[in-house]
Amino acid sequence: MQRLIVLLLVCVLLASCASTRMPAPLVQLPPLQLAPSALPQPLQLQQRLQFRFGTHERELDALLEADGSQVRLAVQAMGQTGVRMVWDGTTLEQTRAPWLPPQVRGERVLDDLQFALWPAQAIRAALPAGWTLVEEGRERRLEQAGKAWLLVEPLPDGRVRLRNLAEGYELVIESLDMGQAPP
Repeated sequence: MQRLIVLLLVCVLLASCASTRMPAPLVQLPPLQLAPSALPQPLQLQQRLQFRFGTHERELDALLEADGSQVRLAVQAMGQTGVRMVWDGTTLEQTRAPWLPPQVRGERVLDDLQFALWPAQAIRAALPAGWTLVEEGRERRLEQAGKAWLLVEPLPDGRVRLRNLAEGYELVIESLDMGQAPP
């Protein structure tokens, strides 16, 4: 599930790059804004993201580091950094490239990452009335009135897919745990 963090950020980035104007979401997903301290262990991930929005597809690279005090994320496209984000549990700081479309929202990227990687009990505690987190095996669904709007599922080849049905994008994430990579 750790591989999903970068994937989520890339999804939002790619959706914004795919068109100058994204349609309004079918439903407004609830913000999570979870504390970095809710993670059970630190993360260091390098990820390759494949983003699909309609007929548009992009590949992005992401670096994610998270510990008990901060979440740090950098997303690159074609060797250029599009966005750097730091979340301390209270404030989201963003450094954005001038070419990054305004539709790429750091808040959505952070929420996608947290949905994929944070413990279920932390997510459930942050959900407003009417929203439910459903877990079946290694799959997760965020549902409202029995309809899934955000899904995370493992793929047979070890990658992870995140589908945001509310905003119409899909992200496939391939991760390398930098903390376990050979020197």
